[in-house]
Formats: sequence, structure tokens, C-alpha cells
Amino acid sequence: MTEPSKVIHIRNVGHEISENDLLQLFQPFGVITKLVMLRAKNQALLQMQDVPSAVNALQFYSNVQPSIRGRNVYVQFSSHQELTTMDQNSQGRGDEPNRILLVTIHHVLYPITVEVLHQVFSPHGVVEKIVTFQKSAGFQALIQYQLPQNAVSARNSLQGRNVYDGCCQLDVQFSNLDELQVNYNNERSRDFTNPNLPSEQKGKSPQGYGDAGGMYSLQGSGPRGVGFPQMGNAAAIAAAFPGGLPPGISGTNDRCTVIVSNLNPDRIDEDKLFNLFSIYGNIVRIKLLRNKPDHALVQMGDGFQAELAVHFLKGAMLFGTRLEVNYSKHPNIITGPDTHDYSNSNLNRFNRNAAKNYRYCCSPTKMIHLSSLPQDVTEEEIVAHMEEHGTIVGTKLFEMNGKKQALVLFENEEQATEALVCKHATSLGGSIIRISFSQLQNI
Repeated sequence: MTEPSKVIHIRNVGHEISENDLLQLFQPFGVITKLVMLRAKNQALLQMQDVPSAVNALQFYSNVQPSIRGRNVYVQFSSHQELTTMDQNSQGRGDEPNRILLVTIHHVLYPITVEVLHQVFSPHGVVEKIVTFQKSAGFQALIQYQLPQNAVSARNSLQGRNVYDGCCQLDVQFSNLDELQVNYNNERSRDFTNPNLPSEQKGKSPQGYGDAGGMYSLQGSGPRGVGFPQMGNAAAIAAAFPGGLPPGISGTNDRCTVIVSNLNPDRIDEDKLFNLFSIYGNIVRIKLLRNKPDHALVQMGDGFQAELAVHFLKGAMLFGTRLEVNYSKHPNIITGPDTHDYSNSNLNRFNRNAAKNYRYCCSPTKMIHLSSLPQDVTEEEIVAHMEEHGTIVGTKLFEMNGKKQALVLFENEEQATEALVCKHATSLGGSIIRISFSQLQNI
């Protein structure tokens, strides 16, 4: 094994793979400072800001095969500890000074607007134009200064800095564009030299920008123009699905609230619905409809999580009925006496290890996975805790990273689903256990 380096060597990089494809593969793990495409060899060299970022990326891709446009790529540490500026400049991007900057913002927890960017970048010189857009790499912006030296000063001062404490980290590179074209002055784009531009697109095609080997499009202002990169968890989604989204998932839904019907009103409650839907995303609120006792509204953290829930839970069996799960016409659930609020619940799974939780999303299976178990737990205690929900075909108790975990195989999916909704976040031997579906076929 080559000694760890912040430079990553990538092989099998076909001609259909762009620089931006590679950036999307590695940006979830930190700031990328340089990228050199070795087209003649179907290879590339990519430099992270530091060694731990590169180590995290390679550890992740040692378990998940990275794939771009259907082609597997192979990654390892480079024998180089640093890429030279000459190598980088020969590619015409990254380190060659230019008055236009390409800025990628990682870990976006607060809104980043044109005004915020202007406030951050204008101390370094006169900012003429700003364009913001969304890519699967995350939230990005092109910022045009009056003079190249202004852009150099901004890049030197702001590279790797956070806009807000602990989040919204700036990755600042030089763009290879000569001039930004701005057609509209609104929250997504601004020409500070021409305040008379209109604010609406009025039916015209979205404006696009090419840079770093990819096309960047401004999203339309309509509600249907929103794709999954708009969400703050874009980095986790990119890390979870490096080869593309699961079949049937578009990533373009922007409706956060789903309506669940055909529930068993005698056995369902808000906490049981939380246990089921929280597998697919964070839960904001849940409301059982009193005038329709077999209906409920569930507000997810964002449209991507709602799409996962609709896709994977439609038709699932629970408490003797087949669930119907669809998008609601209500954009959100209004707080009221019949509403349960889970927005601050520490049981929401996606506040930590979001990429791992996205990877585990699937339709209900016969097998459930138990974690956060007490260290001295026995298989007999696990069976006793679960057997009221159906016929247990097999169990397996094991240790992972020093922590006890278990697999429990039921006779069918409905029994496993019932066990999950009833026993997730319950106490076993003094520990609050966590339950999810396992995609393993047998024990």
C-alpha cells in the first residue's frame, strides 16, 4: 500500500468522464485544490486540501466501488505528495489567475444568497457580477471582479474559510471564463454594473455556464425546477450514491410532505409512523387526520427524503393493511394540537452519518438489523423482545467496531416491519436500541 498522500491517483478515466464528474466524486470529502487529467493514459491526479480528507475518501471507496457514467474507476494514493503548479497550469484551470472565481460551498447549513457572497467577497475589490447555481457537487457561484488582482487576493484570503462558524466552507478556484453574462438581477444572479436588469426569466431558457469541464445551469424560478443538489445534504447524497441515484429515484421532487392512507387506525400512532418513515429521512412533523382515521400526513426534511419514502414504502404491508404513500398537496404541516413535532428529536437518523443512512434505504425486508445493543445481551433476550411480532426464522449476534449488533430474520416483510415500528427506540437491557431493515438475504 502506497504511503497516504493528499494526492489521489485515479485510473480507467474514460474520455466520456469530465473533470466535473471527478470533482463530484471527491468533493463530499473536503476541499479539492488541484486536478490534472492525464487523457492519454485514461488517468487523473486529484489533490485534496489535506491528507485526512484523502484518507477518508479512499476508505469510503474501498467499500463502495466508485462508478461514473456506468464505468468503474479505480483509486489509490499517488506516489506524489504534492502536485506542482506547472502540472496544474498545463490543464488551464485551478491556479491560473483570472478575474472570475469559481466558488464551491461545502456543508451549506444556512442560505447563501448573492447578498451574502457580495458581503464576503467585496472587501477584496470591486465585484461586478455574481451568478449562483446548483450542481450535484453542491452550491456553487461564479464571481467576477473588476481586476484580476482582486480575485487573486480573494482566493488567497478566503480559500478553505467558513462563511459561518462550522459550516459553509469556501473552495475558491479560478474560472476559465472571460466574462460572465447576467440576464437577471434576483437572489440567484446579479450584475452590479447594470441595476436595470429584469428580475424574472419570463419563459426563456435557463442561462448556462461551462467551466471545469461541465455545464452549470441556473435553475428556473418555477417550483418544479428544483433538483436534489439544492438541499443542504447534497454532499451526503453524492457520497451515498457515487454511481448515480437508485433506479426509480429522480432526485427532482421538491414536495416535503407525504400523505399515508389505508393505515390500521386501531394500531397506528405518530411514534410508530416516525419509526418507519425516519428510515428514509429526518421527520419534521406528523399529523393523524381525525376526520379520516386511516390517513396521516408526514413532513420529511426535504423533497429528496420524501421521494425515498414514497418510492420505498408504497404498497408496504403493516398491521394487516397495504399502505398507500403519495405526495400531499400541503407543502408542510401547520403546528397545532393534533400535530406531533419531531424536528428536534434526537431519534432522527440523518443528523449523523447521513451518507451511510441513505445507502441503507430500501423497501421493507424480512431481515432487520439491531444496533446500540447492551454489550452483555444474548440471542435469547433479543428473541424474547421481538417474537410477539411474528415467526422468527433465525438470529445472529455479532460485534462491529467493538459494539454488539444483531440480525433478526422473520417469516415475511410485514412481520419485520411491525417489529421495526413497535420496537425501534425501545429499551432492551437498559439500552435504547436502533432498528433498520437489512438488505442481506440470509443469515
